[in-house]
Amino acid sequence: MKNDVRSEPTDDQALARLGKKQVLRRRFGFFSIVGFAMAELITWETVLTLFYESLENGGPAGAFYGYIIACLSTLSTYTVIAELASMAPIAGGQYYWVYMLAPMRWKKVCSYLIGWLTCLAWIATIATETIFLGTMIEGLITLNNPEFAQKRWQNTLLAWASVAGTFFMNVVVPNALPRFEIVILVLHLAGFIAITATLLAMSPKRSARFVFQTSLNEGGWPSQGLSYCVGFIGNIATFVGADASVHMAEEVANAAVVIPQAIITAMGLNSLLGFSMMLTILFCMGNVDSVLNSATGFPFIQVFYDSTHSYAGASVMTAVIMVLTMACSIGITATASRMTWSFARDQGLPFSGFLKSVNKNSQVPIVAVAVVCGFACALSIIYIGSTTAFNDVISLTVTGFYSTYILPSAFLLYHRIKGNVLPHGTMLDGSLPDAATSVPASMKEKPAALVHPKEPGEEDLPTPGPSSSPDRTQSTNARRPMEYEIAQAPLIWGPWKVPGIFGTINNAYACVYMLFVIFWSVWPPSTPVDYTTMNYSIVVTAGVLILSGIWYLIRARKEYQGPLIDEEVAEIMHLTPGAVRSN
Repeated sequence: MKNDVRSEPTDDQALARLGKKQVLRRRFGFFSIVGFAMAELITWETVLTLFYESLENGGPAGAFYGYIIACLSTLSTYTVIAELASMAPIAGGQYYWVYMLAPMRWKKVCSYLIGWLTCLAWIATIATETIFLGTMIEGLITLNNPEFAQKRWQNTLLAWASVAGTFFMNVVVPNALPRFEIVILVLHLAGFIAITATLLAMSPKRSARFVFQTSLNEGGWPSQGLSYCVGFIGNIATFVGADASVHMAEEVANAAVVIPQAIITAMGLNSLLGFSMMLTILFCMGNVDSVLNSATGFPFIQVFYDSTHSYAGASVMTAVIMVLTMACSIGITATASRMTWSFARDQGLPFSGFLKSVNKNSQVPIVAVAVVCGFACALSIIYIGSTTAFNDVISLTVTGFYSTYILPSAFLLYHRIKGNVLPHGTMLDGSLPDAATSVPASMKEKPAALVHPKEPGEEDLPTPGPSSSPDRTQSTNARRPMEYEIAQAPLIWGPWKVPGIFGTINNAYACVYMLFVIFWSVWPPSTPVDYTTMNYSIVVTAGVLILSGIWYLIRARKEYQGPLIDEEVAEIMHLTPGAVRSN
């Protein structure tokens, strides 16, 4: 072991050390990725659109104190995510980290299940945001035309139109996306100032006693404490998606430093904006019953109208929220497509050869964008048949995301406590890309082992897809594409981490909080509970895990070997013939 005093590797070199060649264009710098991350969170906007959940179960006091708890706890969670992103800034995110950190015997199966769940969570988030947008459009129509009869199929069609818009931005004008995100960042801040100032200037104010001491239990739960916990889901959902920039890592310059900075910066700024908006909406809220029972379907639209007494004023304020929600959907689609593309690149999905293709001109995974948009449209159809589907989709995103966060975070905590993660800048002899060779079996359990070759006759590690002959003397053009399995990347801290005991305490708290979130995210919003009010997110999440687990046992375990080393990277690494897996 030795300390490397050389300069930090370039982005291409850093990605090569994770086994991947650069195929996507690095379009984003610090400000554009911060804008992207903030547009994904849209915290103050989500406070407006979701505060009714914590208002119904918890009341103003529950919404206010719940926001503070959710804010600080989510910051703790995303701090751990930022540390992982700094260690391995790669589009695959969670499933790659799980494979990197998990015990050897559980690497493949855990990575595979987390990969599927992450893909599901992001696709569900596209559906969530577009359903939000569709319902807001209908709510705005209802505000201006009370006789308008909202139909759920109309909402689904509006959601599909929104998905079509996100597809256009991601496929037709992808190079405009970084500049677009900077513009949205400005609108995000300007819209906050304009709406907050309007509400504070024009609304009658509620008392501090009402805001900080009033509790509600509209869900009919046996105790107020239980009602607080059920309503907490609204505050949790406010902060979902800060890891979006992780899945854009292969399109960000200096990703190991910039991605963690973007996550924490976006989370910090959005938290302050969200806190201010929460106080504003609670103090400026009029009659609670009128707000909760608004014909628009969104209490915040009713608050806008009650404050301005103007249909035009309320419509303009709502339109700002709608534009920012659409911008969020565009970024979410980009994130979901990169996650899907990355998992397909490692043979984790059916038709991976098709899904992992990248357009040579735009350097965008167009097929993956089309697939995630298609599945989001299919998921939004559920809304037509069930009035509770909207809340279930929200809960599904929370359950799915936090289920993918907790496993790599728990594994990191274990290695942290054991002291298995080496300081940043540490280099392991024999594990550098330019020194990689075939790895003895005795090293397969050690962090220093980088490449796990398939030995002759080894049956439990079949080659995923085409592979080349072990004869390395043949010409490059004559060889078929080949990939190599990464068995255990060295565990070395990235340039961004929380030092010492503070990092360990934060990591432990984040894991406990994530368990709490997962438990309460599957609860229904009210009692009594029947098939019309049931929260089905647990059924969907568990179903995905069970079905993907069954498929893994039947077939995927023969195809999915975890993150793979691309052929071009293997050439650069000068792998010896013993490290090449043949048919």
